[in-house]
Amino acid sequence: MELIAATRVVKAMQRADAARPYSRQITSVIENLAAGGAETNHPLLRQADEVKKVGFIVMAGDRGLAGAYNTNPIRAAERQLQGHRAEGKDYALFCVGKKAAAYFTFRNYRVDYDYQGFTDNPSYEDARRIADDVAAAFISGEIDEVELIYTEFISMGTQRVSVRRFLPLEDTAVMAESGGGDAEAAASFEFEPSPDSVLEALLPRYIEARLFGALLDCAASEHANRQRAMKSATDNAEELITKLSR
Repeated sequence: MELIAATRVVKAMQRADAARPYSRQITSVIENLAAGGAETNHPLLRQADEVKKVGFIVMAGDRGLAGAYNTNPIRAAERQLQGHRAEGKDYALFCVGKKAAAYFTFRNYRVDYDYQGFTDNPSYEDARRIADDVAAAFISGEIDEVELIYTEFISMGTQRVSVRRFLPLEDTAVMAESGGGDAEAAASFEFEPSPDSVLEALLPRYIEARLFGALLDCAASEHANRQRAMKSATDNAEELITKLSR
């Protein structure tokens, strides 16, 4: 299983790297639109007068045997949820992966949306399906704010739980995704039919790209954690065999 996990983590890392140029480019275009003065009343930018209900996108895996990979983001999400409930806010759970849904269901939390069966090899369509549900709930006013909790892949040896505000979108969030802006870059773009209409069309694609990137990071993190867990199990088994063979 260690060798299988090692093979899969390499493929997952390659997929994550391959998806980053698209994410960076769409972020750059939105940044330049904003820098160029484009304005929109897109509902994904809606700021609620009062936040009464918060949505949580919690990304974990469908399988275990991956160390603390599933436990860490789930517990981080539970802490966030409990903090908002202490302030009198309601919640909606968007659980990605069997482990997340099982954890919250067992503890009598209400799981509103459940996505399973693809966490180790997600597709863009999976990200789009989640994005559509989250956007629909936000646009309808069912939820006023959304937080994304997932495992960010840094390297083979380092993965960390990330808790980020996902909706409503903010200019500062877009700038952070691209690493800052360059006012002069706006002059190199010409938008048809108009900057405003292009921005309106791109915002839904932007949240899809963010979710897809998070799913790919999670897949790589899951395989990396599973490889380490299997290596540890193999090492322990070999040590036990050596002791018993003396």
